Order: sequence, then structure tokens, then C-alpha cells
Amino acid sequence: MNLADQERVRSKLIVALDVSSTGAAAQAADKLRGHVGAFKVGAELFCVEGPTVVRQLIAKGDKVFLDLKFNDIPNTVRAAARGAAQLGVSMFTIHANGGLKMMQAALEGAREGAESAGNTRPLVLAVTVLTSLDGEDLKGIGLSGTPEEAGVRLARLTQLAGVDGIVASPKEITAIRKTCGPKLVIVTPGIRTVTAAGSAHSQDDQARIATPLAAIQSGADYLVVGRPVLYAPDPAAAADEIVREMERAFETSAA
Repeated sequence: MNLADQERVRSKLIVALDVSSTGAAAQAADKLRGHVGAFKVGAELFCVEGPTVVRQLIAKGDKVFLDLKFNDIPNTVRAAARGAAQLGVSMFTIHANGGLKMMQAALEGAREGAESAGNTRPLVLAVTVLTSLDGEDLKGIGLSGTPEEAGVRLARLTQLAGVDGIVASPKEITAIRKTCGPKLVIVTPGIRTVTAAGSAHSQDDQARIATPLAAIQSGADYLVVGRPVLYAPDPAAAADEIVREMERAFETSAA
């Protein structure tokens, strides 16, 4: 794999900055800059620090995945999407279960915000089924079928809305890719490395997980990794090892 291909693969690794302060986020980003493709800012960090942390990362040249999972009436989501695009994030999330009109409104808001700020429009990604949920959880909230069936159903709705892609568990990727084809962008959280399997940080609330190799071979475009990198003795080395595993997976898939 040549240098350009290696950089392309590295750009597909997103590290979740699941920390609670701008200082901690900046420290983690400084250690990982150049080793990963983007940083995810989620609800925990955003609720404590607000858009400041996003602006600081972008000012450093980082790509930001804003993961706030907007889910509201279409007008409200359109305004939130407009604001996210004006910030300059590279991608952000909405909930697919918000429905067709809400997803279309998010896409419109992203276009408006990017145009008004002179930014590239961010990818709009619809969350299908949260990785913390299993079949029993879906029954409890009144959703029929397995997580895979629900994931495929929501992914098809996402395509109908014209949204760029989805966030889906590694366990649903194969079925979604088979149903929706190669163009739908699939971002996959719930990634756990083999070396992290026995660590203290591997026992979390993710119910449907996979290794980087398995996720890429199943059809994921981007991987989101948090604990196995952030809690590693050497975060940069941990990220590099994941990238190497991703490279092997892409080479196998292309063969």
C-alpha cells in the first residue's frame, strides 16, 4: 500500500473525544494529530464546553465529527443543522427515526449553513439503531424485528431522504450494504481492538461490537474508536495499530 493509500485509510479513523473538558480534549488531540482522520465531539463534551471546543479543533486543522444526534421537529433540526455547518464540522448526526421530513430538513439546513459561511457542506449521517440496544431493548420501546432488521429499514429510509450516510453497528453493516449498495456512507462505532478485549475499559455499554478488521471487511467506510485509543498507554501507537489493521482489511476487500 503506497503512502497516498495509507493516508486515505488513516482518514477513515475517527477518535471519539469522550472527555469532559476542552483541556482534556486538546491534550488528546495533540497526542493523536496526524495519526487519525478526525475527532468526534459528542454530547458529554459539547454540553460542558459548547461550540468552543469544536472551533478550537477546527482552528488547529482538525476535522470534527459532531455527534449530537439531532431528533426534533423538522424546523428545529434544520436550524441545528445550519448551525453545525456554519461551525465548519465535517460531519454530524441526526436520528433516522425522526422521519423522512426531518432528515430532509437536516440536509437543507446543512446546505444553507455551509453556503452562508463559505464552508464545504458536512456529511449528514442518520443514526439507525444505537449500539447499546439489543433485541429485548427494541421490544421494550415498541420496535418490531431484530436490530439488523430495524437497521436495514432505517437505512433505506435514510437513502430515500437523500441523506449522505448512516451510523450503524458493526453487526448490521453486511445486511445494510447488501440492501443499500456501495454509495451509502457507513460510519461504525462499537469498535474494540483485540488487545483491549480484556482491559478494564472494554466493559462498557456497547452491546454490538466488532474489531476494526471485521468492520471494514463487512463494508464500513469510517470507524469510530474511543476507549481503546484514549486509555492506551501510548494513544498514538494504539491509533497506528488500528490503522494498520484497517489497511489489511481494505487490502483483503480489494483482492
